[in-house]
Amino acid sequence: MTTDDVLAEVGPRLRRIRKEREVTLAALSEATGISVSTLSRLESGLRKPSLELLLPIAQAHQVPLDELVGAPPVGDPRIRASEPIQHYGRTHWPLTRQPGGLQAYKVLEPKRRLEPEPRTHEGYEWLYVLSGKLRLVLGEHDVVLAAGEAAEFDTRVPHWFGSTGEGPVEFLSLFGPQGERMHVRARPKRG
Repeated sequence: MTTDDVLAEVGPRLRRIRKEREVTLAALSEATGISVSTLSRLESGLRKPSLELLLPIAQAHQVPLDELVGAPPVGDPRIRASEPIQHYGRTHWPLTRQPGGLQAYKVLEPKRRLEPEPRTHEGYEWLYVLSGKLRLVLGEHDVVLAAGEAAEFDTRVPHWFGSTGEGPVEFLSLFGPQGERMHVRARPKRG
């Protein structure tokens, strides 16, 4: 549907909404401050709708602007989790829909105390803890990440992560090919 098609449907929709509410052009004019002749031309399609005209009409009718212009419905933004995968005793839910590139997983690590066995491979990983505590052994570092904390690292550095043994841990894992890193865009605080 072209922009002209969408605009052509606005006038009849305005008339229908006004009539459903049993409001006269004069009453709508008084409520919006828009002249009766302008409202009439809008409804008949002789005047192109603009935000300056549609916003007061939407307020007067107490409807969202989308309803006046017939905006298409927004698609469902939810990511449907795939079947979980068992890997290294953990449950992984793939969140990425396309193969290759950056891959996202929601991971549940059960409560267990394992001896770290650091490994290396090509890639780059980013971890974000949702709940519980995640132990991360990375090179010479041995740290515990709590809920709300994140870590990122080059997977060519010997690494291992898992439960601290105190309870299960739920986290997000983003893994990408070598050289592909997360880019966090944030503005610095002004002092």
